Amino acid sequence: MRIVEARVIVTCPGRNFVTLKIVTDEGVTGVGDATLNGRELAVASYLEDHVVPALIGRDPSRIEDTWQFLYKGAYWRRGPVTMTAIAAVDTALWDIKGKAAGLPVYQLLGGRSREGVTVYGHANADDVESVLSEISSYVALGYRAVRVQTGIPGLESTYGVGGDKMFYEPADAALPTENIWSTAHYLDHVPKVFAEVRAEFGPTLKLLHDVHHRLTPIEAARLGKSLEPYALTWIEDPVPAELQEGFRLIRQHTTTPIAVGEVFNSIWDCQELITSQLIDYIRTTVVHAGGITHLRRIFDFAALYHVRSGSHGATDLSPVCMAAALHVDVAIPNFGLQEYMRHTPETDEVFPHGYHFADGYLHPSEEPGLGVDINEELAARYPYRPASLPINRLEDGTMHSW
Repeated sequence: MRIVEARVIVTCPGRNFVTLKIVTDEGVTGVGDATLNGRELAVASYLEDHVVPALIGRDPSRIEDTWQFLYKGAYWRRGPVTMTAIAAVDTALWDIKGKAAGLPVYQLLGGRSREGVTVYGHANADDVESVLSEISSYVALGYRAVRVQTGIPGLESTYGVGGDKMFYEPADAALPTENIWSTAHYLDHVPKVFAEVRAEFGPTLKLLHDVHHRLTPIEAARLGKSLEPYALTWIEDPVPAELQEGFRLIRQHTTTPIAVGEVFNSIWDCQELITSQLIDYIRTTVVHAGGITHLRRIFDFAALYHVRSGSHGATDLSPVCMAAALHVDVAIPNFGLQEYMRHTPETDEVFPHGYHFADGYLHPSEEPGLGVDINEELAARYPYRPASLPINRLEDGTMHSW
């Protein structure tokens, strides 16, 4: 079997997605997600100009060799664009291998380690009363874990809080929207939110909160300490992760678990955090961390240090990525949680898939391969639309982390 064609498909059924479809001489095809939120066309160009020509004639069964070829052969290694492009190829090759073997991909990864994948939804609202109602809605749907975000009193808008509660999309304009941020208002408000949430829902519902990289290490330590009475499953991205030593300071002051890694692209980005046990959950994803091959390598490494998976799963990850993630999630021994933001009906039509939600769990498809595809005719009806993530400034106008 040889690769004879590879197509890069850009579509926008409500938000932008980039998909790679690989075709073999035996008619077996595979798909991989190549979406990099706000920088989609950079990856599309990387694939079309540099990767696709190198794939033609290759043996699709040589997944590891192809991964090493694309990673080591580029010279300019790592980075979000390169690793997202490699991920698309890798994911598509696993899809082909599963179809050729007549097995769902998780069977090729060692089979099931659990019956279902525990997912968490996003409850967000402008105020505490409204967010309690949103949490109730998720609990009624069967969710066992919920991320909680609210507006901050005194601030006009807050990243992570949107108008459409089920299909929230933060990339809202061609050029970045600028919001105003106040750490003082935030640190005062968030503990009050979780006090009310715990009082309403009791001790068993898993609660999570995303800080979105906005604090310094000592500020994050204060937040974690103030949230300890409410037993969160994790606080996510408490500080920008470039200074990994900062996590040591957080660790010294709080026992609130920490999750980080959705913006990481390789095992090297999280090596120190894992080996020093400075985090509890690693949130790397199939699409941004080099595909199934490299993500499995990260999770296996993390397992040695009692770090569990908690993969990113926002709407900018297409159903192709979600399908691939579930095959990994159901197979690895150190699974923690999987983020699950539902896609719009338009997106689900463009990407027909076999995974499904029931009782708080997502279940991977039992079809050979990943169990997902792209309807190229339908995708062509939704042209690319520029969209950027918002940014934050402090009240005095200083640029801040988003």
